[in-house]
Amino acid sequence: MQMEPKVNILLVDDKLENLLALEAILEKLGENLVRATSGEEALRCLLHQDFAVILLDVQMPGMDGFETATLIRNRGRSRHTPIIFLTAFSTSDQMLFKGYALGAVDYLLKPLDPNILTSKVIVFVELFKKTEAVKQQAAQLVAVNTELRQSEERFRSLSTCSPVGIFETDTEGDCKYTNPRYQAICGLKAAESLEKRWLESVHPEDRERAIASWSAYICEGRDYSEEFRFQTTQSSIRWVQVRSSPMLSSQGELLGYVGTLEDITERKQAEEVRAQVIREQTARQEAEAANRMKDEFLAVLSHELRTPLTSMLGWSKILRAKKLDDKATSRALEAIERNAISQMQLIEDILDVSRIIRGQLRLNVSAVNLISVMEAALEAVRPLAEPKDIQLSTVLDTSVGSVYGDPARLQQIVWNLLTNAIKFTPKGGRVEVKLSTYFGFSISDFGLGADSENLDSSNTDENGNLRSKIPNPKSQYAQIQVIDTGIGISSEFLPKVFERFRQADSTTTRSHNGLGLGLAIVRHLVELHKGTIFAQSSGSGQGATFTVRLPLLQDNRENREVTGKISSPASTPLAGLRVLVVDDETDTRNFLSFMFEEYGAFATAVGSVDEALAVLEQAKPDILISDIGMSEQDGYTLIRKLRSLEPEKGGRIPAIALTAYTREEDHLEALSAGFQQHLSKPIDPNKLIAAVANVLKLPLEVPVS
Repeated sequence: MQMEPKVNILLVDDKLENLLALEAILEKLGENLVRATSGEEALRCLLHQDFAVILLDVQMPGMDGFETATLIRNRGRSRHTPIIFLTAFSTSDQMLFKGYALGAVDYLLKPLDPNILTSKVIVFVELFKKTEAVKQQAAQLVAVNTELRQSEERFRSLSTCSPVGIFETDTEGDCKYTNPRYQAICGLKAAESLEKRWLESVHPEDRERAIASWSAYICEGRDYSEEFRFQTTQSSIRWVQVRSSPMLSSQGELLGYVGTLEDITERKQAEEVRAQVIREQTARQEAEAANRMKDEFLAVLSHELRTPLTSMLGWSKILRAKKLDDKATSRALEAIERNAISQMQLIEDILDVSRIIRGQLRLNVSAVNLISVMEAALEAVRPLAEPKDIQLSTVLDTSVGSVYGDPARLQQIVWNLLTNAIKFTPKGGRVEVKLSTYFGFSISDFGLGADSENLDSSNTDENGNLRSKIPNPKSQYAQIQVIDTGIGISSEFLPKVFERFRQADSTTTRSHNGLGLGLAIVRHLVELHKGTIFAQSSGSGQGATFTVRLPLLQDNRENREVTGKISSPASTPLAGLRVLVVDDETDTRNFLSFMFEEYGAFATAVGSVDEALAVLEQAKPDILISDIGMSEQDGYTLIRKLRSLEPEKGGRIPAIALTAYTREEDHLEALSAGFQQHLSKPIDPNKLIAAVANVLKLPLEVPVS
């Protein structure tokens, strides 16, 4: 605790013994006692110190007490210092009056009563102390007021010159203060800024959001920071960042809110310019990557199409040039057929991707038993696995229910996954296929595939895609897994494995053929069925696992699609049928004629529309098989001319379109033109015969591959 400073008491007497006596009496006060043996010495003490009281002897040689008191009173610093006169002579009224006239506060006669002297001195000491305390408080108050004035002036200057708008509101939201920058941003005059809120200056399109966010801030009491457009005139629109914090008293009571408005228009414009530059750079990079991918794809496509053509043309020339024995001929035909199928699959993949890009890939949905689909796919790929001695093993849970989907597309999913696994599994490896029930969400941990959802088994959209309901965490899914012991997938390529035209190795030295479309098609088909697919691999040489999850039919779990093989046809199922074939390609025309004759029909083949109409005038075929894309006049011209004829002249003859144009709009155009069916090239003989039987409603069964 800080010691209270001592007060000075001046003792003036020409006799030392008197001074000692005074010190003895007053030392118990604990104050600073200062001696002076003459009036001159007393005046010198007063030059440097302030005294609470002066004890002044009247009778002193030289300058007496009255003269000394007169000089003390003439100095401004000591004019009001209390003086107690001390004298050893009896006091007359004249001396008393003279002493009091000089400003004495008391007149004591020696010898002095210690108690009286002490009590009188104590009074003046305490008075001096209080006076000094008042002076200090007054000085402090002056300093505080000066600081407040300076602080107020500083705040006024800061607020006036601030680059951001400043506002203060009470708890009711009424504005109590705004600075000039606030008024400029809001487009208000000083008086108006206290009557209107900043929310009224927000752009109409942002105002609802601003009111909602500010109301939430008032309720929650957190710090506030939002960005809005302000519109002060019809053409003046600026971006403003609004910040605010609650204003609390020292007791934590909410007094109101203080906030700022900062014009960030230039920053927003710079951000937009920067974002535009980034978008342009990203678009340029994506375009460059797409161009590189396109070039790589075209190079691979050229290779993949030319490779089977080389074998097909080579064997064709050998067959034409020399007679081969039955074994060699069979080998040549197998090679031609195998490579033709390979080319057909490449073309089908490209067409599927085209349909996917245009959003025109349709599903012909029904309840499907996955066991039959998977067994058919396994049988289809078995010839690919046998030359490489790859073991195909299956673990199929027969209790798995049906799914709602397109049987052909579901088989395509399994077939693509199996062919992919066989392609990348070395000789002597193993490919395992599993079918089981999965419970819960079908959302992959790897983020690939569509979200899992329940299916409405009675509902599809206009494109044949399945509609969905809200996800149910207790939903059940059919889980298909294809697990191989192949080369595996690197961690870098794994996230890109389902992208179109993506291949882990697209160089000319790659060891595996293909266009990089199969897995992309698989993913799209799975997502059309409201399922998910994801890939897992521990890395190069560790094999890979592809997992497909498809929603099960919940309301008909025990329903099984009745499937069976169509019985083999008779040797001539189309015996006696008259077929008119129209195609401007001689090889195709000859092939179709030969095929129909093999099935017992009478085939007439022509190469143009005029020839076909001439045949129709002379004969009445039972069915027309016509190409679409022909020189001079196409198949649409033929069918329109045919449908314009009278029924007895062949105007109602059933017709099937054969064409390499396989888009959905081509299919619809063919049907609207008057064809009963639309089949894409290359033609599978069994499918064509089945189509003929279907159009003519023949009571016979034909094989379907």
